[in-house]
Amino acid sequence: MLRPAFRAGLRMPTARASHSLVTAAGFWSGASRRTIPHSAVMRYSSSTLPVDKDSGRDQPEEGSRVKPEHAVISTFDLFSIGVGPSSSHTVGPMRAGKIFITDLHELGLLDRVRPICPIQSMYGSLAATGKLHHTPQAILLGLEGSDPETIDCGTIPSRYETILTNKSLHLGGKRYIHFDMDRDMLWRWDQVLKTHPNGMRFSCFDENGDLLATNEYFSVGGGFVVNEKTKVDENLFYKGVDKRVVHGARLHQTHQAEQGDLVLGTPTEDDPGHPPYPFDSGNTLLALTKKHNLTIAQIVHDNERYFGLSEQDVHDKLMRIWAVMDDCIRTGVSTTEKTLPGCLGLRRRAPMLYRRLMRGFYPGLGMSAPHLIGSGSSVSIGNIDAPEGSETSRNANRGEKNGGCTKSTFNGLRAPIVSGSFDHAILPMPPRKTMIPAVDFLSCYAIAVNEVNAAGGRIVTSPTNGAAGVIPAVLKYIIEFVSDDPEKSIKTFLLTASAIGMLFKRGSTISAAEGGCQAEVGVACSMASAGFAACMGASPETVLQAAEIGIEHNLGLTCDPIDGLVQVPCIERNSLGAVKAITAAQLSMASDGVYRVTLDEAIEAMRLTAADMSVKYKETSLS
Repeated sequence: MLRPAFRAGLRMPTARASHSLVTAAGFWSGASRRTIPHSAVMRYSSSTLPVDKDSGRDQPEEGSRVKPEHAVISTFDLFSIGVGPSSSHTVGPMRAGKIFITDLHELGLLDRVRPICPIQSMYGSLAATGKLHHTPQAILLGLEGSDPETIDCGTIPSRYETILTNKSLHLGGKRYIHFDMDRDMLWRWDQVLKTHPNGMRFSCFDENGDLLATNEYFSVGGGFVVNEKTKVDENLFYKGVDKRVVHGARLHQTHQAEQGDLVLGTPTEDDPGHPPYPFDSGNTLLALTKKHNLTIAQIVHDNERYFGLSEQDVHDKLMRIWAVMDDCIRTGVSTTEKTLPGCLGLRRRAPMLYRRLMRGFYPGLGMSAPHLIGSGSSVSIGNIDAPEGSETSRNANRGEKNGGCTKSTFNGLRAPIVSGSFDHAILPMPPRKTMIPAVDFLSCYAIAVNEVNAAGGRIVTSPTNGAAGVIPAVLKYIIEFVSDDPEKSIKTFLLTASAIGMLFKRGSTISAAEGGCQAEVGVACSMASAGFAACMGASPETVLQAAEIGIEHNLGLTCDPIDGLVQVPCIERNSLGAVKAITAAQLSMASDGVYRVTLDEAIEAMRLTAADMSVKYKETSLS
């Protein structure tokens, strides 16, 4: 919680004054906790409640104790529009920075911050790989008031460079203060805060150097930001930085609450306290579909109405999510950039892969011209040269120097290079090329998305940025190769996939810092498997089986990115995850209801695997 500090010598106010805030100067600010619940002052632990002296009995002034309830969150919290390269290390920290600075402004403390930047401390995984995940850029731009969904991705590098060069930060877009990266941003990679490995602590001081306010935030994966006392309010933290623009139903969810946690706020009188179809496991979700004769997508759709959305709102938001995903694929396959940013200098492959498929679904991005076949024709128009520096390219260049007639070229056409000896009982196999549309297109789409993500472009967390290529790739494949009603397929796929994501978020984790890559690509594969099966008309039971197969064969997958960049092995792993998702769905539909392991059991197995996994393999790059 945001805790305004006060000078040494000033006494802590009594418990009866717990609804007011105390500033450094010692006066009452009168700001209500219910107005800004995530910024309230919590002076009592969850095991200690203030005593109301007037009534003579213990009363929880901020909320009531609750038990875990359901897994339902909004689809549009699980799928959110942000920036690359990481949902937990980029999107989450940017939101945390904006939340902190918004709180300071609403509490009237922003103008009292001295012209020295607030101290930002990163802990655990966030500190270990944050610099290469653009965490500093995210936090600083968040403190300047930017939001991941609306920020212009193209301005991020220049704005960050300006901050470093001028040593000046525009807090909340309202006040300039001095900023020194080496002094004001601390990296505690050897320390882990108890709530989550991705911990942040923001602090600011007044003109006299006294602590004015401090807060801890935890980026728990998928762009979700929580802190210790408000785990139940994570939807508020995630999207609704300003409580006034958030539908009331999203402020009272208790799906993440544990015994002893406090639930802020009070539901309205006509609020039933839960969505119409609450579920906390795959089994209860399946039971709901049978009881009400609804598909999983229909269950999730009706639950969205509880969050204040009309049918048209749900439709528009789903189409918006897909539009960003589709545009991300288009950007990835059409870019003219040759390499990805970072010390690896990794070459982009999506444009080359897409062109080599010889057909495209975006005008002007396929082959530059059709192949011409004719007697004595030279090289076909539209041929794609081999990558620079390859053996084939070097041989071709040598052939040109020798008059165009060497072992590697004939009439301008490069002959294949065969590996192996011809003077052997087992002759070498000549190179062959095969076209497997599902594999080729899925791989290309997934790689395109993750290359855009690695470059810090516009992305949809699905359910995280590191695994953002799996779901768009599978959905794109459905639209282009399978569906005869794209809009229906988009809605069915995304709503079904989100239900599976909700189960993983409640029952295990979607954070690589907690569970390794099984929590990112593994969960995305499971979600995409379910979405594909649903679009193929599979029963809810078969859909859940597809999700189980999708995660079962990703259990134990580690997260150990080279040099902390979301590039190797992340990009290729998304490609394989997309292919595996369709394979899992096909297996489930072919099994005709015959299976031994349920999705709930697989989610629990993933949770236990994550708990036993070494920290070296949890997004730290320590191995």
